[in-house]
Amino acid sequence: MAQKQNTPDELDKVNEVLSTSEQFIEKNQKRISVVLLVIILVVAAWLGVSHFYFEPREKAAYAEMFKGEFYLDTDSFEIALNGNGADYIGFKAIIDDYSCTDAANLANAYAGICAYNLGNNNEALNYFKAFSADDKFVSPNVLGMIGNCYANMDQLNEALATFEKAAQKADNILLSPYYLQKAATIAEAAGNYAKALALYNQIKDDYATSSIARDIDKYIERAQAKI
Repeated sequence: MAQKQNTPDELDKVNEVLSTSEQFIEKNQKRISVVLLVIILVVAAWLGVSHFYFEPREKAAYAEMFKGEFYLDTDSFEIALNGNGADYIGFKAIIDDYSCTDAANLANAYAGICAYNLGNNNEALNYFKAFSADDKFVSPNVLGMIGNCYANMDQLNEALATFEKAAQKADNILLSPYYLQKAATIAEAAGNYAKALALYNQIKDDYATSSIARDIDKYIERAQAKI
């Protein structure tokens, strides 16, 4: 069946949905950077234990990282990214000065968070793409941030594909339904209600016990009504 075209008023409403996504996403979207940060801090601690006392270059890099984490925790994103001009060089310099270290890899994720919160989506995208991880928590969250960047730049196809990839990568009841719902709201924004319906149904079928699934029927009904 042919997809309906959104009117300007409808597009405004959809854009609002993208930024809040109602209920669960509305409560949690603003905390996505914080959630990602907490997860990455755990990884940083593990990497620090593995390398801090054995590799001098890693030790120096992590000493700088710990300073940057303080500024990040206080939402001083500009200083965290570029340094304070005194005793801290910034995540950007850590990436350049300590390339090919685990600390520099982690600094890419931190730098992405900083750039994203400063409104520099393209710069954030480059940092997030430079970060490398292969797990079910850090990696999906970084993919989710990449999806956020694409959405903010109105690259809806890329955002949709990235959120789906994040959900698949996570493969767990905590993150997968969250990113599937974000993918569905992007599909609705693009006028692809059939795709949105499929994603909502996937949440209902595969993650029935998740908090998002509790209210999923209303999203299913909304998508069905627009097909």
